[in-house]
Amino acid sequence: MTEELSKTQRLKEITSILRQHSFISNFYHQTNPDEILATFQELGPTFIKLGQMLSTRPDLVSPEYITALRTLQDKVPADDYQTVSQIFQTETGKSIDEVFKTFEDQPFASASVGQCHYATLPDDTKVVVKIQHPAVSRLIKVDLALFKKAIKLLKYVPGDLSVVDLDAVVDQLSASLLSEVNTLQEAKNGVEFYDLNNGDDIIQVPRVYLKYCHQKILVNEAMKGKSIKHLISQPLPEDQEQAQQLKDIQSQVAQILVKNFIKQVFVDHFFHADPHPGNILFYQVDSDNPSMATDHEYTKQFGDLTIHFSSQRQLPDYRLVYLDFGMMGTLTSAMADDIAQIIIALTSKDNYRISRAVLNVCNRTGEVDEQKFIREFSQFVRPYLNTQLANINIPQMLYAITQLCRNNHLQLKPEVTLLFKAFGTLEGTIAKLDPSLSMMDVAKPFAKDYFKRHFNWKDVVTTHLGSTYNNLEAAARLPEKMERTMDQVATGDTKINLHYIGQKRVLAKLDQLLNRLLLVIMLASLILSSSILVVGSRDRFIYRLGTAGWIIAIVVSIALVISSLRKKWKH
Repeated sequence: MTEELSKTQRLKEITSILRQHSFISNFYHQTNPDEILATFQELGPTFIKLGQMLSTRPDLVSPEYITALRTLQDKVPADDYQTVSQIFQTETGKSIDEVFKTFEDQPFASASVGQCHYATLPDDTKVVVKIQHPAVSRLIKVDLALFKKAIKLLKYVPGDLSVVDLDAVVDQLSASLLSEVNTLQEAKNGVEFYDLNNGDDIIQVPRVYLKYCHQKILVNEAMKGKSIKHLISQPLPEDQEQAQQLKDIQSQVAQILVKNFIKQVFVDHFFHADPHPGNILFYQVDSDNPSMATDHEYTKQFGDLTIHFSSQRQLPDYRLVYLDFGMMGTLTSAMADDIAQIIIALTSKDNYRISRAVLNVCNRTGEVDEQKFIREFSQFVRPYLNTQLANINIPQMLYAITQLCRNNHLQLKPEVTLLFKAFGTLEGTIAKLDPSLSMMDVAKPFAKDYFKRHFNWKDVVTTHLGSTYNNLEAAARLPEKMERTMDQVATGDTKINLHYIGQKRVLAKLDQLLNRLLLVIMLASLILSSSILVVGSRDRFIYRLGTAGWIIAIVVSIALVISSLRKKWKH
């Protein structure tokens, strides 16, 4: 595809592929997910990323679509070495041979945005060089421009889309894709993720060599290992002891992944948003040279004397490696705290607290009956609290939650959707590694650590002392308040305001009904008066005036019928 690709050419190509797979009909009715999968695959990187994003949006697609779209792979044919060499020369002003000591002509992986080659730096450091495909940046920008135009047309599509912020969906997709084609941003993400997570227990992160990175070129450290799916699919040995050892490793790896992910979200507020098995490597290390990790450190200064304590433990003989930092998520401290409150509420199994915490991470798209939502959500979440992750259909559960929110005029905030994607992707890996892991196994250690980090006994004591003083003061004034209230009741000055659930909605419907009734009466009067004018008048002007009244009444009546039918069809 040439760099001069126009919007018109691209639109024709998109239209042809959409028609070939009956995309609009299938997507609207949520049928034939395989056809939708093939459509995204053929349309290229923008649509592949859109499909991957939709796989995390149970408020937009059905569980069947989510399951299908999660399998989207962005493998594309690799560019030849001459093309790669030309891109490198254009970006850096140097040839590949001038920069690298060795460079493998054939890539070992090729995705929708770029392809990866093994190479070595002048100091013999082994690295991976990711080079962007030609014209992919232009293609993505054209597709995004077409998306924004298409969004304006969706308001004419029947169905309730008010609970979905489609502009926010496109903005999120744009930010993700533009960040991915801007390799320098991915490099900066990699540097930050390395500083925060490399060496956290058995987690390793490749070092990024910013000196060699450019707009379309990324250079980072080559890492050992194979995809973690090899550990998942490894058959159990016949020897019971060896089989148990493998199970223990899988269980420990699952717990470490969960612990590290929780750290990324609630401590760093910067998390890997695409942790699929291809982006997590696993490998064994030499057990004869064990590595140590520091768990706890304590330092205290007494004048000129400094006392330092630390405890260390031996790390197991395997490592986990995170790769690919093109799609990262960030959370504000306030949003992270709101999400943390949901997990803490889960540990207490307090349905009311859980429901209130969920309300805090939602936008309101209309009038919300909080008590109704709390009742419905409490009933919904109860069966999941002690269920193992392997037995929970995460897409189905998220779909049910978003439908429950939709029915109560609630919409999950945009910041949460990328976290949904990351958790949904990682959950599949964790459930396969350790099917016995439950939501409570995940939530309880987190709640304990979160409480330790945020608990300040001085603040608690100060707050409670203040509250106690205020309560005692209020109690002393209670007899005076009661006497004043009884006097108001006796003199008839007290007023009681009663409101019932859904009052505004009922009043709005009543107002609409009265307006319709008034309009019908006016139409009937117009028809009656026009009939009198037509039948009883001999003057030509009066006759035409009566006829005009008839025509106006007929047009208004037809408009009312069409409006009523349109609302029923849209519903």
